[in-house]
Amino acid sequence: MKTVICGAAGRDFHDFLVLYRDDPHTEVVAFTAAQIPFITDRRFPAALAGPRYPDGIPIFDESALERVIAELGVEQVVFAYSDVPESHVMALSARANAAGADFVLPGARAMLPSAKPVIGVGAVRTGCGKSQTVRYLLDRLDRRGVRAVGIRHPMPYDPDLASQAVQRLATAEDLVAARCTVEEREEYEPYVERGRVVYAGVDYARILALAEAEADVILWDGGNNDLPLVRPDLYFVLLDPHRPGDAERYYPSRAQVHLADVLLIAKSRTARPEDVASERALAARLNPRATVVAVASRLSLDGDEAALRGRRVVCVEDGPTTTHGGMRYGAATLLARRAGAEIVDPREAFVGTLRETAAKYGVGPLVPAMGYSEAQRAELAETLARVDADVVLAGTPIDLASVVPDPRGRPVLRVRYDLEEIPGEPSLDALLGDFLGDQRM
Repeated sequence: MKTVICGAAGRDFHDFLVLYRDDPHTEVVAFTAAQIPFITDRRFPAALAGPRYPDGIPIFDESALERVIAELGVEQVVFAYSDVPESHVMALSARANAAGADFVLPGARAMLPSAKPVIGVGAVRTGCGKSQTVRYLLDRLDRRGVRAVGIRHPMPYDPDLASQAVQRLATAEDLVAARCTVEEREEYEPYVERGRVVYAGVDYARILALAEAEADVILWDGGNNDLPLVRPDLYFVLLDPHRPGDAERYYPSRAQVHLADVLLIAKSRTARPEDVASERALAARLNPRATVVAVASRLSLDGDEAALRGRRVVCVEDGPTTTHGGMRYGAATLLARRAGAEIVDPREAFVGTLRETAAKYGVGPLVPAMGYSEAQRAELAETLARVDADVVLAGTPIDLASVVPDPRGRPVLRVRYDLEEIPGEPSLDALLGDFLGDQRM
């Protein structure tokens, strides 16, 4: 069956390798790409595609789907990316069906089993707080003497996909050698800063085998709101009361809620109490077997917060969270408000693809930390140079100034956010301890 896989440089490649590459009844004639910039007009390489695909597999923009179906005789379209409205999925299904192809949503059979215990972290939207949850778990596992190795959801954005088949990242030098984008650094640096190892890439069967060889526990670190590529034994899924009800509006968020062992209602102290309550009710309705825990985010500044009062600041926030994640503010914005700073609206200063991104997603009065290429990092620097502000507040998970220094030499202050447990809620540390006890660790 001639097949096209619609993706965004991540799950699409995994589903191909696990479900379709060696299936004699399926011929994948193309991938399409969406959501992430600069990932079209390349090929999935023959070195990864295997002997059935000696010329590799072309990757087209998703807008060309109908033409691809017609010209290549496609019989089946497979949907393989995440964090889109459910209506988007059905609209793509309608396009495929009208062009004469079936439409398929692969499920849990694409999850790889592990020989080691797997703790997973997922969410119902980008920007719920997965990274702070992963940092919390890394620190707690380290205190217990448990060697955790991370496996991150794929982000193979470099044009040379074969070189990214397996990436082991443990040092700052590894990040440079891997030519990591800003978005990749946001996910990998927390491991490197803690002296831990994180794997990522394209071929997750190989990645899992290598990670198992040096781990007591595998920590699956999810991307967007996508389902895990490795089957978790203990699965934490975050709900966001700042976007109440999104679990029932975005794909594959409902499946995430159903899969969860523990549902975390994130950022609860900065959300409206009625929205926290509605997320708790949603969790009870969709997955009554899960343990539900409200948690908070503790904000801190690498600098004197009191000195921000009355200062003009420009807030740089996590890119995916504030673009396709739909959030109109982030950690830097919240801290600036708390400190009494004057937040400058930078949107008139946007240049190039940042301006295009802002128009596409309707970003708030902030600068999304977009850096999927050298050219885009230069656009980010130029945008910051055009903003009339005294201070740059960076609410991303990385040291942004080390990657994109402020062209005007202004202070770039890092805003940190960490998971904080709330008294009276079930203890995450106790839940983790119970799991490790069950695993005899």
